[in-house]
Amino acid sequence: MKLVGIVGSNAEVSYNRILLKYIKKQFSHLFDLEILEIKDIPLFNQSDDQTNSAAVQKLNQKILQADGIIIATPEHNHTIPASLKSVLEWLSFKIHPLENKPVMIVGASYYDQGSSRAQLHLRQILDAPGVNAIVLPGNEFLLGKVKEAFDEQENLKDKRTIDFLGTCLEKFTQFITLVSAVEGPKKPVLEPEDLYATGKIATTIEGVDKEADDWLEQAAELVGAVEGNTYVKLERGLLTVDQLNYFLASMPMELTYADSNNQFLYYNHTKPAEEMLAARVPGQVGNPLSKCHPERVHKGVEWVLQQLRSGTMDAFRVNVPTHGPDKYVVHNYQALHDKDGNYAGVNEYILDFKPIIDWYLAQTGQKLIGDVDAVSSASVKDHHSDDVDAGTSASVKA
Repeated sequence: MKLVGIVGSNAEVSYNRILLKYIKKQFSHLFDLEILEIKDIPLFNQSDDQTNSAAVQKLNQKILQADGIIIATPEHNHTIPASLKSVLEWLSFKIHPLENKPVMIVGASYYDQGSSRAQLHLRQILDAPGVNAIVLPGNEFLLGKVKEAFDEQENLKDKRTIDFLGTCLEKFTQFITLVSAVEGPKKPVLEPEDLYATGKIATTIEGVDKEADDWLEQAAELVGAVEGNTYVKLERGLLTVDQLNYFLASMPMELTYADSNNQFLYYNHTKPAEEMLAARVPGQVGNPLSKCHPERVHKGVEWVLQQLRSGTMDAFRVNVPTHGPDKYVVHNYQALHDKDGNYAGVNEYILDFKPIIDWYLAQTGQKLIGDVDAVSSASVKDHHSDDVDAGTSASVKA
């Protein structure tokens, strides 16, 4: 069982951090606890949206991937610290990782009541719309007089306190199991896609600006790429570079390749951009995918890539009904894998199906029936969107 412990203080010295470290060490037989800090989370300000900042997104992803959360809070002026409140604001603003997530509250303070009022307030916050955590009822672990509670090795000294903490944690693991059964299987948490291709993979060519119009020429010179009549040994053949270009350019579809680092590296057609189904220009080769699409469709692009990279889908296709009634254009996205099955990027191929459908109907003498007009598009109930820039398609409109 994987749990996350959140230190509810941004102080350099925190007894609540010490408490979580003790829980991690002493109760490792019950769960694996990862302790997270909040000191790098910016102060909440909805006018300066930091939802996608690295610090907020790291916390968001860790919570989403955990089976349950333990929050250790001190008590400041009868409530939780401002830093913890600010974190919870971020986690209920545009993202909601705590929704339906089992949470246990613990706390330590210098005084006898052991953060009782802060814990009560925190329960109210976690129950608020937008947060909607499922908090373990009862089982309040209130560690008072905390300066005297730990020995020099940062272990709790009182056996009754240790036993009670153990009982609360055992009940929390049972609570997590119960909540999981009620909520059903967890949806897989997909990592965000780096559409700006800031990472590096084995085939990344460094030292060339990815957005340079002459990226291809610079990169080819840097790596000594072969061209012309130089032979290339393929798995199932031997062709020159020229022959490969002829072969790929002759395909009755537009092919695009973006690698696993989300860098657009190739397209096959040599037509002018305005004559293509998905307009592309040579200067786009080498661009990160963020540069190849209008920002308004980045979320859609990310979703398609997440499905392919995670294996949730091996292929995805969508009709783009913006080419007029004489075409039925489909954008297909196919995940590529290396010999070991690792994700190696995406092959987008774009095809006008109308000539194929017309040929099939003419050859067989069949006709289309029902409310589907396969020539102009699918049924009137289809979802049409002018925003479709189609997965990894490198649009010239970017």
